[in-house]
Amino acid sequence: MQTGRVRRKPLIPIDGPGRNAVDALLIVLGSFITAVAFNLFLLPNRIASGGVSGLSIIIEAWFGIEPAFSQWLFNIPLFIAGVVFLGRQYGVRTLIGTVCLPLLIYLTRDWPVPTANPLLASLYGGIGVGLGLGIVFRGRGSTGGLSIVAQLLQKYTGLSLSLCVMLTDGTVIVLAGFTLSIENALYALIGLYVTGKVIDAVEMGLGYTKVAYIISDKREEVTEVILRDLDRGLTELSGRGGYTGESRPVLMVVIGQSETSRLKTLVRSVDPGAFVVISNAQEVLGEGFKIQM
Repeated sequence: MQTGRVRRKPLIPIDGPGRNAVDALLIVLGSFITAVAFNLFLLPNRIASGGVSGLSIIIEAWFGIEPAFSQWLFNIPLFIAGVVFLGRQYGVRTLIGTVCLPLLIYLTRDWPVPTANPLLASLYGGIGVGLGLGIVFRGRGSTGGLSIVAQLLQKYTGLSLSLCVMLTDGTVIVLAGFTLSIENALYALIGLYVTGKVIDAVEMGLGYTKVAYIISDKREEVTEVILRDLDRGLTELSGRGGYTGESRPVLMVVIGQSETSRLKTLVRSVDPGAFVVISNAQEVLGEGFKIQM
């Protein structure tokens, strides 16, 4: 039984020219933010925190080759390999990121560097790159690079994708430790960690929601106060007591973090003996929460 707010339609249809245009803009915007973070923080401080961008920092330090050029040198063949071996999923969106990111890195290469402190550079560089890549991913795109190598490893070795990504990025950081310095590699690990956390925040959102499971002998009264006073929909699940074997309905309701105390108060006012379990929900779409654009 599902009751409560009416599900709103996405602001932009999932498929269509409008969605494709928004995706392209997000990919370009995300690539721009990534390029700025790379040039302001990572490159001048020699922090090679994985990926083709990290390789380009190593190459620039040793051979003086412009990072944008070495990134094109790696990205374009890797993109072709992705299309050949992984299929058509590496289409226009990946091509936009593959070409756009090195171009924007080249165009912003002379912007003034705000800090020479490697710790600050690893932190803010990681934040900037994570924000940019998160926006690219929200646009259902990719900047190519070693992520393609990771997916090829997954396909032909059977290893998990997360492990393959760790192997490719880890190889770059180890290489940076040998060719630049151990200290730079340690800072790169900080940047890589921060980047991953920021990507998660951009993709999942900063808002925290809770999911509550309620078992009560006064199911109808609890349902009424949630619908009327909390103004949240709920779902009734079928449960069975492990000890008694009796069927017991379980009410599931998703709420905002600020509504947690009110929910507990309302349930307690109706049934002080109700069994309530509240846990974090990573992301909630629709039904009064986030709308899928």
